Amino acid sequence: MPRYVVLVNWTEQGIRNVKETLERTDSGGELAAKHGLKLEQAYWTVGPYDMVTVFEAPDDEALSAHLLEIGSLGNVRTTTLRAYNEEEMSGLLQRLA
Repeated sequence: MPRYVVLVNWTEQGIRNVKETLERTDSGGELAAKHGLKLEQAYWTVGPYDMVTVFEAPDDEALSAHLLEIGSLGNVRTTTLRAYNEEEMSGLLQRLA
């Protein structure tokens, strides 16, 4: 199943309610399952992003639906990166001429 790295920034609402971040992340993981995703990891970070999460998702559409639903709650904004493991990257490299 494809993996995605999601870079998260809290909105003004999200930082105002920062004490709820653990509960929100747990709820987000449960919501992910509704869309067929698995929240593999969640990290709270220092730097330009407040969190980094890693999801397994069946496809781009499932991940997008999940992130739209999460985003509509008003606590976070996200940037999504498709991640390739070594085996997937090897397959991509074999396509090069």
